[in-house]
Amino acid sequence: MEALIPVINKLQDVFNTVGSDSIQLPQIVVLGTQSSGKSSVIESLVGRSFLPRGTGIVTRRPLILQLIYTPSDDKEHRSAENGTIGIDEWGKFLHTKKIFTDFNGIREEIECETDRAAGSNKGICPEPINLKIYSPRVVNLTLVDLPGLTKVPIGDQPDDIETQIRNLVIKYIDNPNSIILAVTAANTDMATSEALKLAKDCDPDGRRTLAVVTKLDLMDAGTDAVEILCGRVIPVKLGIIGLVSRSQQDIIDKKPIEEQLKDEAAFLQRKYPTLATRNGTPYLAKTLNRLLMHHIRDCLPDLKTRVNVMVSQFQSLLQSYGEDVSDKSQCLLQIITKFASAYCSTIEGTARNIETTELCGGARICYIFHETFGRTLDSIHPLAGLTKMDILTAIRNATGPRPALFVPEVSFELLVKRQIRRLEEPSLRCVELIHEEMQRIIQHCGNEVQQEMLRFPKLHEKIIDVVTQLLRRRLPTTNVMVENLVAIELAYINTKHPDFHKDAALVPSLMKNENIEGYHRRNLTSRTASPAVNVIQQQMVNGDVGHHENDSQQTPQSHWLQHILPPAQKDSLENSAANTPIHTSAMSPIKAVNLLPDVPVNNNARRLTDKEQKDCDVIERLIKSYFYIVRKSIQDSVPKAVMHFLVNYVQENLQSELVTHLYKSDSEDLLNESDHIAIRRKEAGDMLKALTRANHIISEIRETHMW
Repeated sequence: MEALIPVINKLQDVFNTVGSDSIQLPQIVVLGTQSSGKSSVIESLVGRSFLPRGTGIVTRRPLILQLIYTPSDDKEHRSAENGTIGIDEWGKFLHTKKIFTDFNGIREEIECETDRAAGSNKGICPEPINLKIYSPRVVNLTLVDLPGLTKVPIGDQPDDIETQIRNLVIKYIDNPNSIILAVTAANTDMATSEALKLAKDCDPDGRRTLAVVTKLDLMDAGTDAVEILCGRVIPVKLGIIGLVSRSQQDIIDKKPIEEQLKDEAAFLQRKYPTLATRNGTPYLAKTLNRLLMHHIRDCLPDLKTRVNVMVSQFQSLLQSYGEDVSDKSQCLLQIITKFASAYCSTIEGTARNIETTELCGGARICYIFHETFGRTLDSIHPLAGLTKMDILTAIRNATGPRPALFVPEVSFELLVKRQIRRLEEPSLRCVELIHEEMQRIIQHCGNEVQQEMLRFPKLHEKIIDVVTQLLRRRLPTTNVMVENLVAIELAYINTKHPDFHKDAALVPSLMKNENIEGYHRRNLTSRTASPAVNVIQQQMVNGDVGHHENDSQQTPQSHWLQHILPPAQKDSLENSAANTPIHTSAMSPIKAVNLLPDVPVNNNARRLTDKEQKDCDVIERLIKSYFYIVRKSIQDSVPKAVMHFLVNYVQENLQSELVTHLYKSDSEDLLNESDHIAIRRKEAGDMLKALTRANHIISEIRETHMW
């Protein structure tokens, strides 16, 4: 069991070298208000005066004190190399290799280190001072002396000195592996003890709190501490131990601690004879040694597990930072290859780390093609922006000075091209969205690559610049191709397209019906009208024409429509019109015709005639049919063009582009690490060494030592 405290001391040394608070080691934390006697208690345990003394706040930095029992025949710590052979006791600081045999020199070193870190304005500093004292008159202990609790700032102390000290104290006593040594002066009311109050806040069960009552000899005449020492005033689970401290006059007179211990034993025997054996400095030292050993025994299994877990964590962390670059050319080529592979994998969806919170890479490109772009095209109506009067005006303008018997072909081409041009803008916007996503993938192409980018910031900037320039160069080419796709559709209106031909083939039956009705009406009006009037009347007769795309009663009005019909259908159309018998029951009433209508001033104000309505319906139907064909083609061809000219091109040429621009003679500057990564790697490496050393130290303990 005695071997446990040296183990903790070794662990303390290991972790203090890296300045880590991540491992909470078992230790005794001395807690008390100013002038409560904390320093006297520690000096009594050591048997030497070595702590700074004075009025006000003197302890301004935590002092981690390791007491190491070193008999005269000890060979582990006494060596000629360290110059400790023949020396009874000595001290050694962690921040210096100097051996201190004069305890006044230890006091001066503590004062100098305190002023160096905390300044000379009575402020405090949380950075601890580590001191080892080797002596044959001490028991193995690890103590932490903290600044005394205070309420009011004195002199040039900061206004929040109380809060600073309180936070510092809580940081140490919150450690579940620490034993709290709450020091209170006997000449004050125990109920007002600030040390016991803080200890209870951090250790409500009291399982790791030991109370010490100092200055028993300074209590008022007629009073004693029997009730306090027996725990009847404030119970403490680990007990309450009373001490007799040196007075300020004893310190001024440099009274030896050996004499003080004799006087303390005599006072306890005289004043508290029944309690003398359970109080005093020697009993406190043995109690602390026993408590610390048992506490270490209880904490050691969890401590070992914690060290093993942290070893694994820091190994992974150090591996993520990478090793120092020896061959920069090879390293640069590896990073370029890894980045290009990660970029392409993100697009293809084969990356190892698949995002689960949002779409990215290839999935986002697919979404743009089939959701964003597709829905935008679907939302464009074939007749959007076209009114009946627009269509009628186009028909009239296409006929010239002569009224046409049929709808001119030019008017259809003019109007359908106007609608097809509306597909160009969303197509170019699709290219822009894909370009933005390709740029965005640079930041989302694998954690392993991102770590390399953080490690080499100059290389990261250069890679972003090269990829951005490559994407920017491909953008005009892709845009031109998409514009050409729309221009191709505008260049040739293919009225022989199979899908369009099906809709146009519905026209003959309508044409046939209208010719029959026209024939009947011509016979009815032949006695009163000239042949020219009969022709005009035939074109102005109202027909029953539906407005749905699947309605087969659409009237054919264009000469060019007959060119897209097979000859057999055209002959059938003519023969049926000539040979069909006349049925008077199918005749419609004759409407008056104005042969010289006025030129309309406001086209939108008048109502269309039956002939005009029929012409507009035919054009609308054919525009819809052909627009749907073109829209379907654009919706299919634009994603293919974007993939070929932008996405696939970038994937195929990314690595060669990076090598061309980065793999040069001056590429070594790109692999200069950021200061942040270099510091973090060193810290992680030091911590891993400390953890590995700590693991070896703990593993050296035998089970018999623990139990």
